[in-house]
Amino acid sequence: MKKPKYQIGVGGTFIGASARRYVNDVLTSNRLSYGKYTQRLEEKFARLHNRKFAIFCNSGTSALQVAVHALKEYYGWKSGDEVLVPAVTFIATSNVILQNNLKPVFVDVDKDYYEIDPKKIEEKITPKTRAIMPVHLFGQPCDMDPILRIAKKHNLKVIEDSCETMFVKYKGEPTGSWGDIACFSTYVAHLLVTGVGGFALTNDSDLAVLLKSLFNHGRDSIYLSIDDDKTTDPRKLFKIANRRFNFIHIGYSYRATEMEAAIGLSGLTDKDKMLKKRRQNAAYLTAGLKKFKDLQLPQIRPQTEHAFMMYPLVIKKDSKIKRDRLIYFLEKENIETRYLMPLLSQPIYKKLFGNIEENYPVAKWIDKNGFYIGCHQELKRSDLDYVIYTFEKFFQKKG
Repeated sequence: MKKPKYQIGVGGTFIGASARRYVNDVLTSNRLSYGKYTQRLEEKFARLHNRKFAIFCNSGTSALQVAVHALKEYYGWKSGDEVLVPAVTFIATSNVILQNNLKPVFVDVDKDYYEIDPKKIEEKITPKTRAIMPVHLFGQPCDMDPILRIAKKHNLKVIEDSCETMFVKYKGEPTGSWGDIACFSTYVAHLLVTGVGGFALTNDSDLAVLLKSLFNHGRDSIYLSIDDDKTTDPRKLFKIANRRFNFIHIGYSYRATEMEAAIGLSGLTDKDKMLKKRRQNAAYLTAGLKKFKDLQLPQIRPQTEHAFMMYPLVIKKDSKIKRDRLIYFLEKENIETRYLMPLLSQPIYKKLFGNIEENYPVAKWIDKNGFYIGCHQELKRSDLDYVIYTFEKFFQKKG
């Protein structure tokens, strides 16, 4: 089988006709700030995830940072208080805790699904623990029932980092529907793509107002949109005009535009088709790769759906295969790879926390042996066949 001239990437983006039409409508309207597309996108996204409020912003990382800030301010957390996070995740998860002058406390992950291990959470709880941040990795929700029981038992808040997972359910409930705040990303090559973008979702109306204010420099909630002063009541107008340049929180400039919202709204129309294709691609890869006993293939938790944002693989513990030799071979053959969310081994974290990876054996195994490849909706059957063929070539050489 011939090597393709293009790279088989870990992600792909498709901008369809409706997205172009919506964006052209935004340009024609001459309005880029918060408007009808953002409002419709927020309403629809909240409804899909069983939430009352969704606030669209410029990234999933911004959503997480502001979510932690909002809860810290709302509940009076002190600097140095602790938030529990998994030992395998994208670095933004724990960075936003540090940026809020809080302490991330790492919890090892389970060996089958690579997400925070509920059995290891309580041993990490101290009098300073204020929240748990489960991360729905790779497109699959965490095992939320025991996490929520522990949070309730210890009076802890829950922040869902769902930047890699949306539109899927755990025991009949959609991801993002459990925490005090749930955060999503719509960055390039994610499940819903807006270019840059993210969401913070909640059912608490006061938290929703605070989140939106923080995304808007900490502005007085009387004026969070340029439409908020559209009134014919002179007394109401004066009240708004008198306060619309008031800032009552230390906030951020984390707003998105109507352009991103227009692309996102179009993407919601195609979400079922997108999910179906990703799942088909993942199933095809699994059927083709299951003969290689050195590989731990992605597993789906019982009563849980999987969106397959990517296709994670881990070299098994008893294997003599070296992960880096395999990914070098794949990259040389035009198949893009990524390490499987290394966190504790990052240079900056080793500087901040020391060499703590030994304390997290499952995370260490994943860090040294894990990687992922693409299974996104833009891959053709011939691409998947070539991926499987390339693995066969490698194992024939190394077997």
